[in-house]
Parts: sequence; structure tokens; C-alpha cells
Amino acid sequence: MSMNVQPDLDFIKDMKSAGGDTLKKCYQCATCSVVCPLSTDGNPFPRREMILAQWGLKEKLLGDANVMLCHQCGDCTTYCPRGAKPGDVLGAIRAYAYKHFGWPKGLANLASSGKNLPLLIGIPAVIIFVFWIISGGMHIPSGEDFARYGYGHFFGHWDFRLLAKNVFFIDIIMVPAFLLAVYASYRGVSAMWKLMVKSSGIEEPLYRPSVNQFIKEFLWPSVVEIVQHARFKKCITNADRLKGHLPLLLSFIALLFVTIYSFFVQDILGIFYPSLHGPISMWNPVKILANVAAIALIVGIGILWGNRSRKEAEGTTTRTFYDWFLIWMIMAVGVTGLAAELFRLINVASVGYVIYYLHLVSVMMLFLYMPYTKFAHLVYRTFAMAFERYRESAYVKNPLTQ
Repeated sequence: MSMNVQPDLDFIKDMKSAGGDTLKKCYQCATCSVVCPLSTDGNPFPRREMILAQWGLKEKLLGDANVMLCHQCGDCTTYCPRGAKPGDVLGAIRAYAYKHFGWPKGLANLASSGKNLPLLIGIPAVIIFVFWIISGGMHIPSGEDFARYGYGHFFGHWDFRLLAKNVFFIDIIMVPAFLLAVYASYRGVSAMWKLMVKSSGIEEPLYRPSVNQFIKEFLWPSVVEIVQHARFKKCITNADRLKGHLPLLLSFIALLFVTIYSFFVQDILGIFYPSLHGPISMWNPVKILANVAAIALIVGIGILWGNRSRKEAEGTTTRTFYDWFLIWMIMAVGVTGLAAELFRLINVASVGYVIYYLHLVSVMMLFLYMPYTKFAHLVYRTFAMAFERYRESAYVKNPLTQ
């Protein structure tokens, strides 16, 4: 029986530019499937995916949950006798997926190429700079005001007690960027889920789980597994990545808690107790947690930076904008955040305000480009892991016929 294969040449070209240029070296020896912990007798991963990639079968790969389940432990690349680097190829497929599923398309395409880096930095830099001018707060405060308010008057001050002027301007900058990231991620994950259902050959489910059932049985266990880094611990070649990924993830969780705490105390309780406005005491447990988390963030991303540089120097992985853009952004967030606090403590407002401006730019970049960068793997992989549980559940497979 013959089969007519229509390769997507643009897809192959995109994969090569994103680090999958070694794809054609694969000659299907199946060594990668032998060493990969995701591979089973009925699911020879990533050998099957390497075939699909060579053939340019984009739709099948975009609907393949295993592509997102892969956390690039590197074992397949290490043991490949031909230097085909399956791990890099799968990373390139994921990079394409984030662009393919991304919305709006213009922003997704913009964030996919290193040649657009000046524009990627320039967009949030200009937006924040314009709002800084509009706010009327664009001036360097006196040493006394800086010591008292820190960056709380960066966008100026007004006497409206229900909402501080600084919070108002930060909200109208950051909240839309965050909501765009959430909506774009929702659209992307929904499209991916439909393709996974189609590719898995799942027919109409016996009965559909409710939202609560889906979260409890599929989504929450996936989140717990990711936080525990259970699959990372099975890596051999890239075992050191656990030392970078774990503190990085925990630091983001801690900083999220600190942000929520700061919002509640300063911007809600502060309405009734104005003394709560201003910088949090350095000896406040939450402030200590924030500083520890910031250090953990820098240490974690520093470890990943070093590991990535070492692997590139050894020739075991390919240098790509896709991999480095997220590293640069996270390092910028951590370094500018700590540096801004340092200059506040030594009361140098002129330098501190400039660094705080760069901190806001880097934070906005992290929000704005999250759905289109390697950061998106956290979202897509979570739902791929939920799908992995779903496709084996009684909602899909009738236990009486197994």
C-alpha cells in the first residue's frame, strides 16, 4: 500500500532555524527510544517523532502530546551515534508550536526571531517611558523622599486614598500584558488539546469530566508533578538541570506570594492604615522571603546559563535565540530587581530610578512574550501531562472492554 506524504517545507525550514538542523542525520537506529524514559513498546519516542519531522508532517507533530511531555533530559542526544541531536529537534518543534498556536500572530512571529530583539526590548521600553512622562512623576526624588517612599512615587503621587497613583500606572501597564498572556495561552492550549484529541484517535468520550473533575483528576496532579520535578530526577545526561530548574520554579512561586501579599497590605489595608504605604521593612518575613527568592532566581537561571554555555562549547547542543531569550529575560528581572533594592538601601535615587525603570521593562517583557517563548513550555507541558492522564482514563477508555 502506498502513502502520499505532503511535507510542509516551511515547517522543516523553521525547525532547522530553531536548532533542528541536525534532523537529516537521523537514520532510525532507535537508540534514542531505548534510552528515553518516555518510550514504550507501543510508543517508540522520539524515534517516531524524528520520522514525522523528517517527513515534514507538521499537523501530526503539533498534536503529539509526547513532544510537550519531553523535558529535554538530553539522554537521546548523548547516545545518538549519528549526532542527530533528537533533543534539539524536539525543542525546535516546540518552538514552532508556540509560534503556530500563538495569538496574535504578529506578536508570536515577532518573538520567534533574534533579529527582532531590538524591537522586542523597544516595545515595552517605549510604553513604560511614555507612561512615565504622562504620569508627571518623571523626576529624581530627594534623598529624604527616596528613603521614605522608595519607588512608591516612581509614577508620581496623588491624594486619592483608594488607589495610589503608582499602583494605577503599573496596573494599566502590567495588567493588560498579563491578561494578553493568559488569553493567548488559553487559545494556544485549547488548539493544542483539539489536535491531541484528533491525533490520538479519541472518539466521542463516554462522558465528559466537569471542570472540577478535570482539575482534580488531571490538571492538579500534573501541577504537583511539575513542582516536584519528578521526571527531571530521571535524567542522566542533564541531571544538573534540576539544580537550576527547581530553585527557579520555587522562586517564581515565592515571588507570586510576595506580590499578592504586597498588594493586599499596601493597596488594600493601606487605604485604612496609610502607614502601611512605602517600602516593606527589611526584617519583615515576607521581605526576607522576597530577597531569598530573588537570589534563588538569579542562582537558578545562572546555573542554567552555565549549563547551556558548557553544552554549546562541547558541541552537544545548538545555540538558538529560542533558548537564550528566556534566560536573558529572567536574569534581567532578577538582577535589576536586586540592584534597584540595593540602590534604595544606599539611598542613590539617580541610579536606582534608572534601574527600576529597566526592571519594569524586563518584567513587562516576561509577561508580554510568555506565550511565545520557552516559558510557554510550563503551560503547554502542564496540559500535555493532563492529557496524558486523560487519554488513559475511564472517560476515554471503557474499563469493561480493556
